[in-house]
Amino acid sequence: MILVKPSSKVLSIMDQLPADSLGLIELAGRTCYKSEDRITPDSSLKFVADILKLGHESVIEHSAMTVKFICDRGVTHELVRHRLCAFSQESTRYCNYSGGVTFVIPPWVNVEEGNYTEDNTLVSSDEESLLWFSAMWNLEGIYTSLIGKGWTPQQARSVLPNSLKTEIVVTANFREWRHIFKLRCAKAAHPQMREVMIPLHEECKRLIPIIFDDIEY
Repeated sequence: MILVKPSSKVLSIMDQLPADSLGLIELAGRTCYKSEDRITPDSSLKFVADILKLGHESVIEHSAMTVKFICDRGVTHELVRHRLCAFSQESTRYCNYSGGVTFVIPPWVNVEEGNYTEDNTLVSSDEESLLWFSAMWNLEGIYTSLIGKGWTPQQARSVLPNSLKTEIVVTANFREWRHIFKLRCAKAAHPQMREVMIPLHEECKRLIPIIFDDIEY
């Protein structure tokens, strides 16, 4: 049994002519005002900042970002509710985990990452964390036994919990990512959703100036 922490990785930020995402947004936005002649090598930052202050967010739909998440199934159940995104997710119908199931450690569970076997099992932790660990351990054994008795992955998946590790690739335009960050980084969001979204938001602030800087939580 493998236990991991969740993570995210930016795979792509849409890059067309002109050479950067902000430049593309400026070109699209200035088309509305017929002010393309005011484009300079460094004008996009101010232009995009101004249109966001005006609430003209439709312009930032012209650029998009693709992110790969490694998280548990509970988080992906919430992610896929964002209907303006494109999703490609690891399928429990076709993936066979009989060689070892991977689970995501919730942030409130005091267990270290690692590959746990009969010779390397958890020996000390608080009672609640031990209960969670035991549940994952037992469910892996049940899943493996069912596969061994002839069940297909799509049948055996019925015993797998929300803590099952899954990988999902998400593509959305910048406006939708702003909506996602506002909703999923907020204090009212699920702790596991915040665990992946807050670091991603900080990374996006670094990679794409202006677009996500004003989002607070």
